[in-house]
This record gives sequence, structure tokens and C-alpha cells, in this order.
Amino acid sequence: MKILRFDDERIGILKDGDLVADISDVISHRDIRGPQGVMEELIGNFESYKSRIEDMVAAAAGVPLAEVTLLAPVPRPSRCLAAFVNYLDNPERTIDNLPNEFFHKAPELVGPGGTVVLPDMDQVAVFQAEAELAYVIGRHAKHVAEADAMDHVFGYLPFFDISARGMLRRSQFLPKGQDTFAPAGPWITTKDEIADPHDLRVRSWVNDEARQDYNTKTMAHQIPDQVAWLSRFVQLRPADVIATGTYHTGLGPVNPGDTIHIEIEGLGRASFAVAGDGPRKEPVWDAAARKASQILEPGLSITRV
Repeated sequence: MKILRFDDERIGILKDGDLVADISDVISHRDIRGPQGVMEELIGNFESYKSRIEDMVAAAAGVPLAEVTLLAPVPRPSRCLAAFVNYLDNPERTIDNLPNEFFHKAPELVGPGGTVVLPDMDQVAVFQAEAELAYVIGRHAKHVAEADAMDHVFGYLPFFDISARGMLRRSQFLPKGQDTFAPAGPWITTKDEIADPHDLRVRSWVNDEARQDYNTKTMAHQIPDQVAWLSRFVQLRPADVIATGTYHTGLGPVNPGDTIHIEIEGLGRASFAVAGDGPRKEPVWDAAARKASQILEPGLSITRV
């Protein structure tokens, strides 16, 4: 299934590729639970709702996808984490020298058609939008064995890790963790629809210019390894969102006035506007900026032990 949020905090299932079946009423007391609570209930107890959802989708005529306003698939996960340098995108990087490490993103996800706001920040050489595969946790996970890790994954979604490059700061908060720096969508695709999340084509564009184009098979630490490692240190909860990292080739400047697009094979395509305090000067994209986009930046929210 492809599960989405739309219009006035409604929940839908994509039907026949271009119709939205409203299944909001499958969850009771939605106003009391709140938008995030609704998604945690749906995802955490999906098997108990699944047959009723299937009946509702079959009975619904559906409305055209083009006539609804999509919202972030998960409004505010308890944790939104992103893997740090997790792709074998140059000869110096190997699985052995790329440890499992993660940083926090702002948990308020930006939905399709929403806006990424680039702040006026000193020292920034360039802003970039890193296209990534993200997964959604489906069950509480703590001290999970790698062999059992995929049992705790609910589904997948496209995700942009917005980054400010060139800042010499010992923290990922300013370069990575600011508001609107986590656009995602268009929906959650349940894991049963994806044969292998480690063999998906990921593409991105800025306006009409193609940028990244890579396959998740070049991921160093795969999803089971990530879940097992993270669950040693933190309690993962239903509807938590974890981005798996990016392949850096193809990255370039993103500036106010741009539109960024992401598409992942089998997971859909989403677009986001880019705004800011004012037009930036001609992007600084010299050798120093290129190096800043590739080096390991210090200071992680969760560090390897």
C-alpha cells in the first residue's frame, strides 16, 4: 500500500495509481490523538487495521490525486535520524572505514509542495539537497538483532537531507538540523511492495537540471545493520523516520527560487519549493565548496561506541 496524508489531516491510500481513497475513519478519536498520534496508531497497529482498510479502499470511488493537497507522510516523528556518510561513492570509502553514525534532523517534516527555507548563515559556501531513501519504523525496537531488524521496518519514502556546506562548526545542528531541512514524500510505501530496498534507483533534479542518479546497492551499512546499531542506544518507535545517507556524486547548489525534485523507484516523486531571506549571490561552487561537500564533518548527535 501507499499511505498518504492529505488536505485537512486526512489519511488516504493511493488506488489505481492516480486516485486517493479516504480511510481516515479507520482510526477513531483522531482529533484527540492529534496528527502524529494518528500515524503512530496506524503504523504501530497496522496489521489489526489492514483488512478493514482493504475493504474501505475497495468500496471507495476515490478522488483524483491531482485534486488533493499532499502533506508530510509523517508530521512529526519522535525521532528523525539521518545516516552520516553511508555510501561507497569514492575509492577511499569502504564498509570498514565508514562507521554507523547518525545525526538528528528537525522532526517537523516538510510535505510535497511545501517550502524549504534557507536561512542567512555566515560561512555557508553552498546549500545542497541530498536525495535519500528513508524508512519508517513499524514496531518498537530496542536491542534488536540484525537478523530480526527488517521485522521492525514498516515502509519507505523519498527524503531530502538539506545541508549547509562549508561551516566550520562542531555540531550538525546548524548545517543539518534546522527547520524545513527534512522534506519528504509523497507517501509511505509499505515494505511488502519493495522486493529489495538495497536495489532502488534514486534521482533528483533542481528545476529542470538533473543532479543525482544512483542506486541504493552502493549503500555501505544497509538497513538491518542500521536498525540493529541504532536500537542498541535509542528506543525506536512506530512512525520514526530514518534516512539512509546519500551518494554525493551529482550534488550542486540549491538557492532561493529553485524547485527541488526527488524520485525513487517504486516510491514515487515529490517536489518542494526553495525560499530564503533573499536571493543569494552567484553560488560559490569552487574547489573549497566541492571539498566541503565531501569531507566528514565533525560533531554528531549520536556517535559510535
